[in-house]
Amino acid sequence: MPGPKDLDPSSSPRALLGAELRHAREKAGLSQEELGLRLFVSGSFVGQLEAGTRRMQPEYARLLDEVLGTEDFFLRNCRAVAKSKHPEHFAEAAEAEATATEIREYAPQLIPGLLQTPGYARAVCRAYQPTAQDEVIEELVTARMERARLLADPTEPLLWAVVDEAALRRVAGGRAVMAEALRHIVGLVHRSRVIVQVLPFAAGAHPAMEGAIKLMDFENAPPLVYFEGPGTGRLEDDPATVRRHRLTYELLTASALSPEKSLALLEAVAQDYAYEEHP
Repeated sequence: MPGPKDLDPSSSPRALLGAELRHAREKAGLSQEELGLRLFVSGSFVGQLEAGTRRMQPEYARLLDEVLGTEDFFLRNCRAVAKSKHPEHFAEAAEAEATATEIREYAPQLIPGLLQTPGYARAVCRAYQPTAQDEVIEELVTARMERARLLADPTEPLLWAVVDEAALRRVAGGRAVMAEALRHIVGLVHRSRVIVQVLPFAAGAHPAMEGAIKLMDFENAPPLVYFEGPGTGRLEDDPATVRRHRLTYELLTASALSPEKSLALLEAVAQDYAYEEHP
């Protein structure tokens, strides 16, 4: 039996691929859990593939074609969704982020990507790749700003960020860039678009000292947690892992300054940077 035709990569290919997977699974009379057993993954992982919150990797595409009798349909089309403007280790997380209804993030060293300005993002990307061509840096900055368009919607997704004080004090791109970056966050808070808390140095030791955490919730898929290190990243859907890091995030919010006090600190630090730049 001939397989379905290729998907149009210009029309939300991953969502279409997920819909085709759901159709093929139901046609085969399999539940998500039953198909997951044949792929050696959880049923929730299959649900995330169908919802488009997880990228289909070639090894799973091959198994899907074999189990569902779709010839090489999924293997051919998973390549259409593999291209990304983001670094490889972050690409899947960025795509999941775009479909999330709620995002909770702890940022230990940097202003979160969704809250960055072009100037700040440019300074950070240049620090990561000091010998890269300007065109490469600008492509990364553009991709990061495209991510931030999520906040153009007045209500969704919910973004709640706990930002370590270190991210406010570490000067990236100069004091004028930092003043602009912090005022951008202040503006989003004043518009009630985001919730931001600052974890002050005075909070001392805390449960997320090992690195950044991003929790993502979805309307029709299980939640995910993303961990990131230098040049690496991992997306997890294991319920116990997600619960553990959700508790970590809740402990961070308890140790952080209130949203009101955090706003006051952001405004004060931004003013200090602006004054130091133009005394």
